[in-house]
Amino acid sequence: MNNRFTRTGILFVLSAPSGAGKTTLREGLRKNADFVFSVSCTTRPPRPGEQDGVDYHFVGRPEFDAMVSAGGFLEYAAVHAHRYGTPLRTVRDHLDAGTDVLLDIDIAGAAQIRACADPAIHTALADVFIMPPTIDELRCRLEKRGTESPEQIDIRIDNARREMAFWREYRYTIASGSIEEDLANFRAIMCAERHRSLRMSPHPDSDPATQQP
Repeated sequence: MNNRFTRTGILFVLSAPSGAGKTTLREGLRKNADFVFSVSCTTRPPRPGEQDGVDYHFVGRPEFDAMVSAGGFLEYAAVHAHRYGTPLRTVRDHLDAGTDVLLDIDIAGAAQIRACADPAIHTALADVFIMPPTIDELRCRLEKRGTESPEQIDIRIDNARREMAFWREYRYTIASGSIEEDLANFRAIMCAERHRSLRMSPHPDSDPATQQP
């Protein structure tokens, strides 16, 4: 902000079906990171090369369950035999300090965030869904990755069909094109959200015209 205003942080939530370009978009945004990328907690062990506090906060199951009982997660989920969750306090601290947060999350996690009872989260939230061009294009992208069998790709396509039905739950939807187009569209959303009047407060010594009547 300029010297006339301050503002609260924004919680940018990014969701997309597998293969829709979410990871590529996220990495493109991080090249000019004017936000904090939220680091989740998980009960799974670190994989080779992963760093605690950078890739994930690696915690034991008792600690994770204690955080759940204390309401310490903005959202959490069980994936296979492990648990994943977004620490609420860390997100709130960033938002209260006026720092924007980017959270890469699935549709179930986004729904939990919308249902959060914390009014500050509702004010901060700007959720964005990346819609693949077509199912055929999505299948082509998955096949080009070469990391999954045809059967696994079929499962991802079925999951994508279900996920795409929830696009109207999001404040914004980007119809995916090239990575450059997706990045430009997401940056446009970020710019608009940062200029919403409800997020802004005048500095005490600013021009009287910016003050509340």
